[in-house]
Amino acid sequence: MKRLLRVFAWLLGLAILAALGVVLAAYVTLRASLPQVEGRMVLKGLSAPVEVGRDAQGVVRIQAQTLKDLLFAQGFVHAQERLWQMEFQRRVGQGRLSEVLGEAALPQDRFLRTWGFYQAAKSAYARLYPEEKEAMDAYVAGVNAFLASGAPLPPEFRLLGFRPEPWTGPDVLVWAKMMSFDLSGNWEEELLRHRLLARGISKERLLELIPPYPEDAPTIMQGEDLDLPLKREEAPAALLRMAPPRFLEASNNWVVAGSRTVTGKPFLANDPHLRLQAPSLWFLMALEAPGYRVVGASLPGVPGIVIGRNNRIAWGVTNVGADVQDLYLLEDVGGRGYRYKGQVVPYRVREERIRVKGGKEEVLRVRETLYGPVITDALQDPPKTPMALRWVSLDPEDHILMAYLGINRAGNWQEFVAALNHYSAPSQNFVYADVEGNIGYIAPGKFPIRREGHTGMVPVPGNGEWDWQGYRKPEDWPRVLNPKEGFVVTANNKVTPEGFPYALTYDWAEPYRAERIRELLLAKEKLSLEDMKAIQLDQKSLLYRDFRPILELLNPLSERSRAWRERLLAWDGTMAKGSEEALVFALWYTELTRLPAREVGEAFWDEPRYLLKALKEGDKNCDQPDTEYRESCLDFAALALERALDRKEALRVRSWGEVHRATFPHAVLTHTPLKRFTDRRVPFGGDRYTVNVGPFDPETLLMSHGPSYRQIVDLAHPEASLFIHPMGQSGHFLSPHYADLLPLWAEGAYLPMRLEPARGQILLLEPGR
Repeated sequence: MKRLLRVFAWLLGLAILAALGVVLAAYVTLRASLPQVEGRMVLKGLSAPVEVGRDAQGVVRIQAQTLKDLLFAQGFVHAQERLWQMEFQRRVGQGRLSEVLGEAALPQDRFLRTWGFYQAAKSAYARLYPEEKEAMDAYVAGVNAFLASGAPLPPEFRLLGFRPEPWTGPDVLVWAKMMSFDLSGNWEEELLRHRLLARGISKERLLELIPPYPEDAPTIMQGEDLDLPLKREEAPAALLRMAPPRFLEASNNWVVAGSRTVTGKPFLANDPHLRLQAPSLWFLMALEAPGYRVVGASLPGVPGIVIGRNNRIAWGVTNVGADVQDLYLLEDVGGRGYRYKGQVVPYRVREERIRVKGGKEEVLRVRETLYGPVITDALQDPPKTPMALRWVSLDPEDHILMAYLGINRAGNWQEFVAALNHYSAPSQNFVYADVEGNIGYIAPGKFPIRREGHTGMVPVPGNGEWDWQGYRKPEDWPRVLNPKEGFVVTANNKVTPEGFPYALTYDWAEPYRAERIRELLLAKEKLSLEDMKAIQLDQKSLLYRDFRPILELLNPLSERSRAWRERLLAWDGTMAKGSEEALVFALWYTELTRLPAREVGEAFWDEPRYLLKALKEGDKNCDQPDTEYRESCLDFAALALERALDRKEALRVRSWGEVHRATFPHAVLTHTPLKRFTDRRVPFGGDRYTVNVGPFDPETLLMSHGPSYRQIVDLAHPEASLFIHPMGQSGHFLSPHYADLLPLWAEGAYLPMRLEPARGQILLLEPGR
């Protein structure tokens, strides 16, 4: 028996050694796919040597002798560090995820192919200006130079068992289309309103459930700065003056004139709130060539710098939320066509062949109209009436790359505005500052001209009566240079004041973040760089300020609730990650959002102004169906506090950050055991309405969106400017730079945003024959 045990132990030891050997071999193989960051590499396509420097945090600085070589090198470096991310992004845009992920990705591919993102990208590429196309092709050549270099591919390719195809120009443009899609959600809002009306909710009641933007809330532009002829905006029907549903992507930016700063020169701050992911959406870079010197946040897969500064100017962006999408209700005629201007127009049918991993192929027949694709064909729960989509980003021409190339090189306000004349979508709130002390704001984009009575808020008949009448001219875009107030604040709130001659949209984010930023900017006579940081990291909740009076009126249902009501009333409303009060308030507010669930058919309804009015004045939804007596809305609020405290006890936590965590999932590996190596979570504060935003899923309390990048530019001392993004510079989960920036980001720290030559690891790219 002892001998058998020794043999068994010996065999077990061999098995363990063999397993360790396999793990070690896999580790060594995966480590070998880390990018080369020092020494020399010879690449065909360069005309002269290019220096690529990386500092201690992996921030890249590229110095080239021509713009073409610079963008070639940028494409090469993006591919070195983020090739899998770029591959995944282009497959999303192409609708080709099923080829590598299997049938689970088919519904998404059908949806993406129906919209025709890649078709639009190919059309736009064919119409690029010569200078624009040369820049695009140089970047693509750099990506392909990496693919041809013989360097090992990132681990995801080995794990999924395929090699990437060479890159093309449309692969770049399609990601710009996808970013536009993420930031243009009006089609969903139209569908939501259509669904609610179909449930029998009246237009008047819908106005209560989704209240209009407050008349006294801040707008980005001030009436005193308007330089266009004032014309009172005609108020549309009550239904159409609604705030947006709960899907609008959020961001903050602001710019402060030197008259309000301790340096005498402007400060410019920006933090776009987008999906948090592993690796990060952004890649920090400084790019230098004759006539081109810029630093900031780049998008892997796209040339140039999207948000940043150069030697002379700085800029930042937030989403306008402009309504550039319309759904058209089709009068279908036997499935063969639709009625348009009294005639039956046949559908154009586009065939899309979707290959699925394992050998299967599916043929998707996409119906197209004069407006665009019939997108309801791709919805899992389509409405009874088919609807076609008209959307700016599906237009055959798009020169957004030309706009950003011009922004990167602009040296003053006039050149900045001239560059944006090429801008299409998604419309962004651009704030501007320069070293001369000027500050400015402009909202560029292709804004549809609709006929009177068509507000774009609900689907309209696709019979030719409601077609767009063209686009607004660039000279009519909202803009201001050196506003009288001495600063500009944007937080997805309403852009234009009363009197602006046309509406960009009737959908605006709640004004809480804009109000809080303005409050902090006005709190001091002179503002410093430290003040900019404090504002960007602020997590005091104005939502709490609004709901505090409800707590004062509330009659607690238990001693436990009574004690917590007193604690919440004594609290200052800061949603800090270490705060227990923040946890209880978040749970209480979440329970309050259940109020209209039966009426609207959604579990949670995050419309604070509807909830406030209901709790103060009463609402039919407050009476609970499972009790014998009629509850008031304050009874509902008291019950919500009890339920919140029950949930807190079930969670067994004592602080907000224990359950409210910023999550960074890998797009594919999060669904595998490897997620323990790729995914990250960190405790975070805030809520949807704080400046340092922390929106959360009401079911899980987890945070999937947030500050994807932070930037503060000091125009008096540009090299003292700051930036940061979460996770790290590398997309390789074995790299030391995969997640080294995450702790800094979570604690509100920054990196220096410098244009100076890199110190650290140097890679010299040399031209080959």
